[in-house]
Formats: sequence, C-alpha cells, structure tokens
Amino acid sequence: MNISDYREKIDGIDAELLRLFEERMVVASQIAEYKKANGLPVLDADRERAKILDIIDKSPESVREYSPILFSFLFELSRSYQNRLNGVHAGPAAMIDAALASTPKMFPDDPFVAVQGIQGANSQTACERLFKYPRTMYFSSFEAVFSAIEKGLCKYGVIPLENSNAGSVKTVYDLMMSRKFYIVRSVRLKIDHDLLVKPGTKLEDIREIRSHEQAIGQCQAFLGSLKNVKIVPVANTAIAAQQVAESDRSDIAALASSQCTGVYGLECLKSSVQDNGNNYTRFICISKNLEIFPGADRTSLMMTLPHAPGALCRVLQRFYALGINLAKLESRPLPGKDFEFMFYFDLDTPVYSPALSQLIGELPLICESFQYLGSYSEVI
Repeated sequence: MNISDYREKIDGIDAELLRLFEERMVVASQIAEYKKANGLPVLDADRERAKILDIIDKSPESVREYSPILFSFLFELSRSYQNRLNGVHAGPAAMIDAALASTPKMFPDDPFVAVQGIQGANSQTACERLFKYPRTMYFSSFEAVFSAIEKGLCKYGVIPLENSNAGSVKTVYDLMMSRKFYIVRSVRLKIDHDLLVKPGTKLEDIREIRSHEQAIGQCQAFLGSLKNVKIVPVANTAIAAQQVAESDRSDIAALASSQCTGVYGLECLKSSVQDNGNNYTRFICISKNLEIFPGADRTSLMMTLPHAPGALCRVLQRFYALGINLAKLESRPLPGKDFEFMFYFDLDTPVYSPALSQLIGELPLICESFQYLGSYSEVI
C-alpha cells in the first residue's frame, strides 16, 4: 500500500465518524428537549464521570491515553449544543444586547477621565489617543482611579494593563478582581524612555536616576553601562521628571517620556534608552457602566474555576468548539486562598457573533464566579 491508499482508508473512516457524530447530536437534541421539559440541568457530572471511566475500561491499550480526551471534548460539544437549544443562561447575552441598543453610536470627545500620575505621564498620552478633548484628572494611584469612577467623579479611567517587554501590571489585575467596572476601549502606545536632565547637566555628572519600576526594568542595559549611579524607583515616570525639575541638585536625572521635556523644562540627554525598540504598553479605558461602541471586536472575561483537574481545559475546549480565538490568558493568585487563581481572558471575536452570545451564556455554568468585563475595539 502507498500513502494514497492509507489516506483513502482514513477518508472512509472519517465519513463514518461524521455520520455517527450527526446521529449522536440528534440524540443529544432529544435529550435536551427531555431535560427542558422535566426541569433537569444540562450537565450531569456523575453521568459524565461514569462514562469516562467506562470508556477507559473499554479502550484498547494503544489508545487508552487518548480516548478520555476525545470523549471529554464530545461531551463539551454535546453540552454546548444542548445549552444553545434550551437557551440556558440567556441573561448575559440579553445584557449585551441592551448595552448595544443604549450605547451612543459615537465615542465621546470630551468626558472627565481619571489617570494615574501627573501631567506628562504615559497614561495622559494614552488618554489623548482615546479622546479628542479629555478633561483629564490626575490621581496618585491606580486604586484612586478606580475609586474616582465608582464615586462618579469621572466617567472613565485610563490605566496601563500590560507591556510588551515587562509583562502585566499586576496591581491593576488585582484591582480588577475586587472592583466592578467595564472596559469600553483600549489603545496600544509605543513607549520610549528618554534620559531627562536639567539644562547643562552632562552624562558624567549624573549620580542618581529616578523613574517608575517598570521603566527601570525596561532600560537595564543602559543603566548597567553607567558607573556609580543610584537607581531610585518612584510612582510614575512623569513624577520622576517633576522631581528632577524641582530639585536643587544638578546630578540627578529621570527616565521619562519626551513629553516631559516641555512640561518641566528639562533637556533630553539621551533618547530611547530602553532595551527593546519595540516597546508597547496596552492601556484600557474603563467605565462604571457597560457601554459597547460600534466596531467592538474584542471581549474580556474574568473568572475563577473549581480547584479540580481539567477545570481550565473545559473552558478552553469551549473556545475551540465555538471557533473563538484566545488572544490572552492571565492568572493571578486569589487573596487568602492557597494555590487558587483568577483567570483573565481576552477573546478576538466580534460582539455581534452568535458564538460569543452562546459562550457568555454557558461559562457561568462551569465557573465558581464569572464576570463579563466588556466588548470593545482597540486603537493601534
């Protein structure tokens, strides 16, 4: 036999598998109808466990490792199909429909927006990329930004979520677990760190450099090349520039954006000193109210899962079964719980997709807690 003969045999087997799969799903639809009529849940965990054990017992040794994986995925597909037929958990989908109907068709031009830091901060630049004429209000911490939105002081907040080189801003993820808010838009901002000094200061004069800890981490090669220079972390890159401008010393410098030169009367001694020229930070725009503006093609979710084997796999299988691309997966430890985690997901899918509505409806069934964070578009 040659390869064509083997492929012909595979094609024949696949055709039979497809016929049996269709037959199985027809029976699954009948089961869904029965469960709905009799008030039974779609998931019967005891039945599925017994089925998997039976499959393992009946599997030939050569495929015993793979059989449970195959049938677990079949069970996921069957449950997904039954949930869709029975309209299980249509509430989240209805919430999305209501937001689509009530959200203005145009993104606002001049709202009050909370950002962390002071004038010249990268968050301010991100804010100005998102809004034409933002009424920017500055706060000392990310927590204060969330509080400003919760109290109604600002309608929106702009906060950094992740950097292409330094990774996620963990403080923001921790706040996301404890605060109620929605993401309405995001933006990717190229970050360049310049070495800023008072006019007349030379490189050999510098004995101290101040900046945010993430900026310091992104400029390790440059900082390592300097001799006898103290590195001091501060709350924000713009704050570092302000401190240099207000200091009586002439031997300190800041790693900050070029925008700070004009704001604080500083000079750029060296530009773009970060290790990687391809350095981007993703900022999210958050709101207390759910708004979904036209063109939303990304969705963010947050959930905690049972501390049991296969819990995360069951979620990922649903993404795959519905053809939804997972763009980001982040985990953070749950406060006060040992080895238990919150999972954050970014999904690339239009908000109008029926697959997303189905997914949003089904996920609460397999999660300990579930939060829909919003659907939005990203400015690049």
